[in-house]
Amino acid sequence: MTLQDLLDELGGKLAQGDPGWIVDAVSSCDKARAFDLAFADSDASVAAALKSHAGLVVLKPGAASEYPHGKCIIEAENPKLWFSKAAKVLKKPSLSVGIAPGAVVAPDSKLDQAVVVGSCAVVGSHARIGGGTHIGAGAVIGEGVIIGIECHIYPRVVIYPGTTLGDRVVVHAGAVLGADGFGYVRDAASGAYTQFPQQGTLVIENDVEIGANSTIDRGALEETRIRKGTKIDNLVHIGHNCVIGKNVVIAAQTGISGSSVVEDGAILGGQVGIGDRATVGAGVILGGGAGVLSGKKMHGPGEVFWGRPARPLKEYLRDLANLKRR
Repeated sequence: MTLQDLLDELGGKLAQGDPGWIVDAVSSCDKARAFDLAFADSDASVAAALKSHAGLVVLKPGAASEYPHGKCIIEAENPKLWFSKAAKVLKKPSLSVGIAPGAVVAPDSKLDQAVVVGSCAVVGSHARIGGGTHIGAGAVIGEGVIIGIECHIYPRVVIYPGTTLGDRVVVHAGAVLGADGFGYVRDAASGAYTQFPQQGTLVIENDVEIGANSTIDRGALEETRIRKGTKIDNLVHIGHNCVIGKNVVIAAQTGISGSSVVEDGAILGGQVGIGDRATVGAGVILGGGAGVLSGKKMHGPGEVFWGRPARPLKEYLRDLANLKRR
């Protein structure tokens, strides 16, 4: 596509260059070529980008006093964001079309136009899949599952019955959505465990991304819900009846116990552990390895909590310093 097409879609200012210049892809400064777009958001990266072979560079207004001849320069307040959005626009569409040989699609399922179903994938009875969605090889879409438009379900994903996905949801390889929660009732006399009913639902709202081998349980009697725009890394587990708010970021190896709430805009670092029925407030940041006790409520937009048990960062650092002095 042309640079002008990108500017029309993403905004930004063309500070130098030809609006008709062809843009093929995004690239790092080291590997970029004449029809590639690079970005720079620091003094060091600006110098590297302007010296590179990239034909197009996006940077902050005024990042350089002059621009080298022959480069197309786009100015944007957040070059990294502009670059990331451009990458999505420029991404090449899949060459796959239709239903691949070996896929099993129930005759009473409903697939809208331009749905792709990979080899050996299974689509269960009464499932509904929206237009432009791609189901990868070996994925299993359970009975009655609803998937919105333009989703990408990577190979070997398993989506249990009772699960609903919104639009533009991305689920990476090996993820399991809607499995039974870990809920049991113990008989004190015999010591035996009986499963508490796990018959609720799982709802994944629009624009959520779920990393490889992550697992999200359905509700026990009601629902588990992941709200719009949340991004979940690889190897994350979210238990039954949890509610994860909008635009939450959850890093790898985090575990969230049942009936917990993570409110809008919270950020959870890697290997965070959250006990059952806990609340992480809107905008709260949990540092890597932080542990939140069951039933604990943590609030304060932008406040950082760290340690096990998690506590405000200043308090954690003070305790660490005291420990070192002993």
